[in-house]
Amino acid sequence: MELWVRGHVALGLALMGLLVLCQMEGSDGLRFVIDREECFSHDAKYQGDTIHVSFVVIKVDSSWHNTENGVDLVIKGPSGEQINDIRDKTSEKFEFVVQKQGVHQFCFTNKSPYHETIDFDVHAAHFTYYDQHAKDEHFAPLLEQIAKLEEALYNIQFEQHWLEAETDRQAIVNEGMSRRATHKALIESGALIGVSILQVVLLKRLFERKLGSSRV
Repeated sequence: MELWVRGHVALGLALMGLLVLCQMEGSDGLRFVIDREECFSHDAKYQGDTIHVSFVVIKVDSSWHNTENGVDLVIKGPSGEQINDIRDKTSEKFEFVVQKQGVHQFCFTNKSPYHETIDFDVHAAHFTYYDQHAKDEHFAPLLEQIAKLEEALYNIQFEQHWLEAETDRQAIVNEGMSRRATHKALIESGALIGVSILQVVLLKRLFERKLGSSRV
C-alpha cells in the first residue's frame, strides 16, 4: 500500500511538473533604445512576492565612444514611494519584496549624449497551486515540491536571460575595441607613410641644393 501511494505521489509530481513547464509565462524581458528617459510598469498582484530585476546596457550608438557611466534606474511603488535608486550602472541584478500590491514604476535615465540599448528583465513568480490547495493535508507536501520546482525553473530562466544580455554586451564591447584598434593602426600607418614621404621629399631637395652649390 505504501509503495502504491509513493508511486502515485511521484506520478502526480511529474505530471504537475510538466504542467508548470507548460504554463510558465516567463519573465518580462525586453530590449529597447533610450534617448533620455524611459519608464515601464509592472503590476505586482500579490503582497509578499519577491520581484527579481535585472538590466544590462548592451551598446552605445557611437563608434568612437565607449561609456562606462551607465544609466540610472528609479523604482517606485503604487503610492509613489521610492523602493530603489540605482545610479551610473551598466549592469545590475537585484530583488525586492512587494510591500503593497499594485503597479510599480521602473524609470531609466540616460545622462550620456548618445542613444543606448538596454536589456531589461522583470520576474515575479507567484505559485498559485500552493495557494489553492494549501489546506489539503494530503496534497500539501506534493504542492510544496511543485512550488519549489517552479521557483527554481523561473530563477534559472531569469539568470539565463541576464547572462545572455551580459554576453551580448561583452561581444559588442570587444567588437568596438577591435574596430577602434584597427582604425588607430590604419591612422598610425598612414601618418608613418606620410612622414616617410615628407622625409624623402626633403632629403631630395636638400641633395639637389647641395648638388647645385657644388657645381657653382
